[in-house]
Amino acid sequence: MCPAGPDTPQADTPKTDTPEPDTPEADAPEADVLIVGYGPIGQVLSILLATRGWRVLVVERWEHPYTLPRATSFDGETARTLASLGVAGSYPEIGLPADAYDWRNAEGRSLLRVELAERGAHGWPETTTIHQPALEAVLCARAERLPNLRVLRGYGATDLVDHGAGVELTATDTAGGRLRCAASWVVGCDGANSFVRDHIGVRTTDLGFSFDWLLCDVVLHEPRVFSPLNVQHCDPDRPTTAVGSGPGRRRWEFMRLPGESVAELNRAETAWRLLERFDVTPENATLQRHTVYSFQAAWADEWRRGRVLLAGDAAHLMPPFTGQGMCAGIRDVLNLSWKLDLVLRGAAGERLLDSYPRERVDHVREAIDTAVRLGRVLCVTDAATAASRDASLLAGVSADTGRGRRRGAGPPLRTGLLYTGIGTAPVPPAGEVMPQGRVRREGVTGLFDEVVGTGPVLLGSADPAAALEESQLTFLTGLGTPVVHMVAGDAEAAAGAVVDVDEVYLPLLRAARARFLLVRPDHHIYGAARTSRELTALVGQFRSGLLE
Repeated sequence: MCPAGPDTPQADTPKTDTPEPDTPEADAPEADVLIVGYGPIGQVLSILLATRGWRVLVVERWEHPYTLPRATSFDGETARTLASLGVAGSYPEIGLPADAYDWRNAEGRSLLRVELAERGAHGWPETTTIHQPALEAVLCARAERLPNLRVLRGYGATDLVDHGAGVELTATDTAGGRLRCAASWVVGCDGANSFVRDHIGVRTTDLGFSFDWLLCDVVLHEPRVFSPLNVQHCDPDRPTTAVGSGPGRRRWEFMRLPGESVAELNRAETAWRLLERFDVTPENATLQRHTVYSFQAAWADEWRRGRVLLAGDAAHLMPPFTGQGMCAGIRDVLNLSWKLDLVLRGAAGERLLDSYPRERVDHVREAIDTAVRLGRVLCVTDAATAASRDASLLAGVSADTGRGRRRGAGPPLRTGLLYTGIGTAPVPPAGEVMPQGRVRREGVTGLFDEVVGTGPVLLGSADPAAALEESQLTFLTGLGTPVVHMVAGDAEAAAGAVVDVDEVYLPLLRAARARFLLVRPDHHIYGAARTSRELTALVGQFRSGLLE
């Protein structure tokens, strides 16, 4: 679980890049994309765009990175996105894979349980518990290697004007120096209290589901094994969360009870008293921080207005019970980045960006609804209501249901840029998330994204290049699309063919009764085709969808 964000910056880490204007007002270099906010969402978006060659400028109001943890985990899909940025080698330093997520009643009986695979559908652990400051440090180091990415720390956004052909943002430092920044597009990744969202007048829908929790971040003095790593204690005497927070770290959270004041709860003495139940004491652990926060369940009613877009907590806030807050924000910017790239290149029309909120808001609302439902299971302080809940959940758990079900690659898209054939509804498996397995090409074996690329990708059980019209092949090549002939592991691989080592792609094609799949850069399948003629129609509709 994590609060919405920090209240104060820390002063024990160096600045990234803060200009010192000689006059009260200075101009920053123009940028293709200006990002407001440099938390994980702004970091990922800036790297995704800068690695595509765009000039990216980031304005961040805090002078120094925040040194305390907030988010405590990411899922396999997020791990896949971060790996595409080139930071996967740092995973052992910042994270620890989780084995399970267990929901227990006051007697310790399992009410709900999800087993978490060490290698899930995306080729990475289904859940990795993390130390967020370590993740942000790794992303900062990656960003510093990109010469076209500039981060201006210590400047808070104070004005924003959309001129139609571009956007101008004014930012002010603590000394009153002003900076004018011009860009083609602005993306607000500036958190729950977003200046960008509020300045453009976007309203939010709030479900009104909120409780106060005491958050306790703990550093253990000696290694300790927790299994399952993540537990929700559905105890009406004190609903409690206990989750991993990266190597050597753990987070406990305790819900405020009726009649208990925030001031009473938010004391170090209270934290240590509640932690003692878990054998956590000042003798064997350091209480890095304790704070009371309230979660929210809300989303912005608009995610794009003209040349200004929203992502992450600026666009949505969710209860922490599914661990999807940061993950949802990274899905936002993965969806947005490749569309912005095509629009900036002139390979797509600006209307493509309208598909960003259409596609993302349904996913976010579903994730928020799920988190609220789970929150209603946990946040029960009445003993009779808890007993009824326990009886209902235990009655629905068969002998083997306690092991839970492993999750798939992710929820499908139901609207947006998807192949519809000759109708108006997506044609299966359009919208499904493409899983990731290991492949081999010309003697190199690795995960698909590493060996082939991240997309768009056209793959087939027959050679797609031989089935395409020359003009369409040129179109795809111009987008940087790998065109992949997949073959079985025991087959004699032709030159350039890709071997399906883990048997992920060819079975998926057979299940779809297709020979070809076109996959978007955010891993959603655009559409499938059985024949060369259908492939021509598929690619033709994709091209039209980009240019309309």
